Amino acid sequence: MVFGNSNPAGSFQPKAVLLDLDRTILTSTAAHEETCRKVCEQFASQIQGTDIDRLVRTVREISDWYWNDPELNKQGRLNMPAARRYIFSIAFDRLGIDAALVAHKLADSYGAEREKAMAPYPQAIDTLKHFRNCGYRLALLTNGSAKTQRGKIERFDLAPHFDCILVEGEFGVGKPDERIFLHALEQLNATAQEAWMVGDDLTRDIAGAQRVGIFTIWVDWEGSGLPRSTPAQPDRIIRTIAELLS
Repeated sequence: MVFGNSNPAGSFQPKAVLLDLDRTILTSTAAHEETCRKVCEQFASQIQGTDIDRLVRTVREISDWYWNDPELNKQGRLNMPAARRYIFSIAFDRLGIDAALVAHKLADSYGAEREKAMAPYPQAIDTLKHFRNCGYRLALLTNGSAKTQRGKIERFDLAPHFDCILVEGEFGVGKPDERIFLHALEQLNATAQEAWMVGDDLTRDIAGAQRVGIFTIWVDWEGSGLPRSTPAQPDRIIRTIAELLS
């Protein structure tokens, strides 16, 4: 089996493949705004007089601001329940809704709905199995807390597919820190030139891996293409990891 595309730079067969978890192997089938609207409507009786459409928009705006801030992002991904509660609380404050407990309940319900709707991308598990069957060494590199990320790994029985699993909350640093990539390579007994990094985040997955010389494959799961001010130019772009199978 040959992996890659017609570009000679992307057609070599790697010794090791490093993969991201969220939006690379796993996805939530529940869209943000649909889920937010659903839980807001569930609690409508406790926030009477509130314009649900306006609340949903406000949560979206604050969520975008929060997750685009590097420091808040780092704090939030290590404690997702607290991050969600903070976002909903700020939205309530901005709209003048004096119901802190309801904001927390909304945030928790939103998280539960997103978690319930999580599943592997089509053929994602088959792709991992093919990599293993072909003798490639695999590492899973995921940012976030140990509790949250290990919960996903156990739920979908992902551990048997990997030779090495590095979770930010356990390892001490996350992507794009060079140390996590170098440690993964060491564990897989591979050099950077013998490896691929496959992930959806241009800053953390792609730019981080390129700093240590790893061939990068960006998962453009939204199909939106590279942004104008891209933090990195990936070596290859795919929509799903199933495209790595010839």
